[in-house]
Amino acid sequence: MRRAPSKPPTVIDVVREQIRLRHYSLRTEKAYIGWIRRYITFCGRRHPRMLGAVEITSFLTHLAVDRKVSASTQNQALQASLFLYRNVLQMDLPDIGQVVRASRPARLPTVLTREEVQRVFAHLEGPVATRRGSAVRQWPAVERSTDAARTGARSLTP
Repeated sequence: MRRAPSKPPTVIDVVREQIRLRHYSLRTEKAYIGWIRRYITFCGRRHPRMLGAVEITSFLTHLAVDRKVSASTQNQALQASLFLYRNVLQMDLPDIGQVVRASRPARLPTVLTREEVQRVFAHLEGPVATRRGSAVRQWPAVERSTDAARTGARSLTP
């Protein structure tokens, strides 16, 4: 989508050009342009040169608090904003450390007790049920093969 030569390029056109000059992936280009559009729309469609750290902070806080985006999504929006200001507008931004960060979910492992595992196995039928013990039967063969590899033997006999 090229503009007529008489019209100056839009901010989005310059962003696209800078991303392609740096050989970023197409997905990164689409994501950054999407976030920059959302940022400009959030700020009342004012030119980003008229905006600054306060607006970026309020946009990122809005994403975390009102839109409840994940931490990685908020970080992607931050990186797109930084790309816009550093590489496209060539402006240094003051500290934007007052952003309310989206929280990362606690990742707790799911662990079953022995009784729960036995109940799961009790419900298995057919070929699946016979497979559950096959790893136990194969383990001595695995031990023999690793011992053979360690000692240089060419046989797997005990």
